[in-house]
Amino acid sequence: MKHSSSRDFFAYWNAKRGAARAPDRSEFEPSAVRELLSDIFVLSYDGETRFPFRVAGTRTSALLGCDLKNRSFSALFSGESRGEIEDIITCVVEETLPAIAGITATTETGSKAHLELLLLPFTARVHMPASLTGLLAPFEDDVTRLHDLVLTSWRYLHPQERLVPRTLRKLAIARGLMVYEGIR
Repeated sequence: MKHSSSRDFFAYWNAKRGAARAPDRSEFEPSAVRELLSDIFVLSYDGETRFPFRVAGTRTSALLGCDLKNRSFSALFSGESRGEIEDIITCVVEETLPAIAGITATTETGSKAHLELLLLPFTARVHMPASLTGLLAPFEDDVTRLHDLVLTSWRYLHPQERLVPRTLRKLAIARGLMVYEGIR
């Protein structure tokens, strides 16, 4: 992660998840990430309506030039980036894997702006619609209204798995070269 806001939000999400794959949405306290709220958003996991915003921070809304509530997140992307972001969102929610992406967008003046997108899953709850949270942070300070977002890079963040004690014991016993007999 290149942007400090992304690192801070991921650290908060990671602390809230504890030993789970993702935290529950109810565990998030807005006051704990007060300085990041303007860049944070929550999306509904609904492919039919192209992943609408449930809520979006003020700077995110200002960057994209409108109130984002109930607007399609993937519709902000142009060309084949639209399908790619939908695939990434699906993987984030269904596989419970965080993702980080680099984005290039066009400003009102026609220049390019560079942003970092962080997508973080919530634990799925019974009888509740699935959702995910994210953060969209520009690298430049003087960015105006943006359009035609394009994915330039992305990767999934695999949270470090914790080894169970039995696995640790097996690793302590198995030293040196081990030969396993097999069938030809």
